[in-house]
Amino acid sequence: MARSGSSTSGRGATPRAIAPGQLALDRARRPTGHGGWRPGAGRPRGRTKVPHLTRPRFAARYPQHVTLRLVAGLGSLRRHHLVARIHASIAAAHRDDFRVVHFAILANHIHLVVETSDAMSLARRMQGLAIRIARTTNRALVRRGRLFAERYHARALRTPREVRNALAYVLHNARGHAAERNQRLSTRWIDPCSSGPWFADWRASPSHPPPWLVALRRRPDPTRPARTWLLTTGWRRHGAIALDERGPPAPRSSPVA
Repeated sequence: MARSGSSTSGRGATPRAIAPGQLALDRARRPTGHGGWRPGAGRPRGRTKVPHLTRPRFAARYPQHVTLRLVAGLGSLRRHHLVARIHASIAAAHRDDFRVVHFAILANHIHLVVETSDAMSLARRMQGLAIRIARTTNRALVRRGRLFAERYHARALRTPREVRNALAYVLHNARGHAAERNQRLSTRWIDPCSSGPWFADWRASPSHPPPWLVALRRRPDPTRPARTWLLTTGWRRHGAIALDERGPPAPRSSPVA
């Protein structure tokens, strides 16, 4: 006869109860095959530059500085056949509640200065513009898949100084990158991949523009005239923009330069 409290191996025997205790960490983090923790599960590591938060509201009188950043490994957008397609996408994106007033196409990102009625309109119209650019660019590059690395980044421009700085920054963005690479550009140079050729408020336009600039100005302007006071009148309080002006540094909230 077995002693009281000991286990028995016969039929009908009751297994010994396991004494309660704290589960070891290495045992707790062992995959069981029935859900729960497993190696590599969860959100991928890394920081999203544009967090998926609710977009802040803004009044229609405030222009927006918008940035779209490309995925890596696509090469430069500043190629003639790609720039022409992006021009067409911008021209087709205008609506009563959305206008692209200025832009700059850089190697791996795009800057836009837009006017829109509210945050919902901005989100809807930017989604449409991004889809247009992605489709036509992917078609030209004979590829499929995502073109933009993340959703757009937007910053409201609330004062004449902010608008003036944003215009100088966008129109001279390529000049700023060239200076960082110690490349010297002519004082008459205007970025052909921006809205600069159609910008009518340079401090002094080239007296003898180069032939490529003359030819470019003969093409349809893909942008639309501004309507807000800040983009039509207000920014001029701080002076016109010079052709060889180095734009202000990127805003702290801007994810790319």
